[in-house]
Amino acid sequence: MITTTAAIVEEPGAPFTVREVSLEEPRAGEVLVRMVAAGLCHTDLTVRAGGIPFRLPGILGHEGAGVVERVGAGVTKVRPGDKVLLSFTSCGHCGACRGGHPAYCDSWLPSNLINGTRDDGSPTAHRDGDPVGGHFFGQSSFARHALADERSTVRVDQDAPLEILAPLGCGVQTGFGTVWNILGPAPGSTLAVFGAGAVGLAAIMAATELPLKAVFAIDRVPARLDLATELGATHTIDVGWVDTAKTLLELTHGRGVDHAIDTTGNPGVLRTAVDTLAARGTCAVVGAPPAGTEVSLDVQGLLTGKKIVGVTLGDGEPETLLPQLVDLHRRGRLPLEKLVRHYPLEGLDQAADDMHQGRTIKPVVWF
Repeated sequence: MITTTAAIVEEPGAPFTVREVSLEEPRAGEVLVRMVAAGLCHTDLTVRAGGIPFRLPGILGHEGAGVVERVGAGVTKVRPGDKVLLSFTSCGHCGACRGGHPAYCDSWLPSNLINGTRDDGSPTAHRDGDPVGGHFFGQSSFARHALADERSTVRVDQDAPLEILAPLGCGVQTGFGTVWNILGPAPGSTLAVFGAGAVGLAAIMAATELPLKAVFAIDRVPARLDLATELGATHTIDVGWVDTAKTLLELTHGRGVDHAIDTTGNPGVLRTAVDTLAARGTCAVVGAPPAGTEVSLDVQGLLTGKKIVGVTLGDGEPETLLPQLVDLHRRGRLPLEKLVRHYPLEGLDQAADDMHQGRTIKPVVWF
């Protein structure tokens, strides 16, 4: 057993509390990673609030980055000493995985979100001899060590700044993948991004790599809208001052937008995103509200060829997409430093509050 410290959520709505835990030695297909950094994502906070079922007490965290210490039998992707980014896990065998869409793996929900254990039901972490929820997204990286699935690891160069790159594993991957893999905007088209948090800003940065006519950033925090402009948005809409739907229609001369991304998880915002689509436009739904959340839509409005598509992790294949994003950062075209603010592990509650209040875009625990 490996003794380490982790931020534990005891029950829905409880704060993060740092406690000593024990991890098992890596089994076949597993990797022990000494964590360097881990991003805080809204999904972590939704689980903590009880909006997504997960075994509690448990260890969250799914944007990990660290150094491999030990590997289990059969591991070939990485070896001790390698720097790695951690992302979601998948089975590697189902049709979705074999087809290059592991974010839609047949076992995605139980393996990443629901079980809190390995696929065989065995725990990866204990506290005082009792099992606690782990294996979150195949990693549970809010700890000084994580026992990760090999399929959750992506090796990066030894000079990679892990304390900056950690958010690539979920939030940034989601924003980029939604634009590149799902929407695929044609040259000269328009894109509206609802929510200028980490995912929304990543989508805007992805859009700047394409020859689009206009990129609209919609939010209620002026500082985030200023940053959206700096990162490539051509227009910003402050929902605290103007009517979003009316403004988008005015800016598009009554046509509407070709593509929209809702990162907010707010049903009212999603309705606006769909209503403001142009004929044959597509809205990508990225934000994850609590289970059971519903939204009403104008059915006749959909008959103009509008499409609504749900997206998990940008339909990304981490082994392919993450190295592309690392390369963009290396070339100065993905300035993650503008999004990241660092916190100690003991500061996760402060980080969560800062993110909720709009004071921080992407909190990252730096061990």
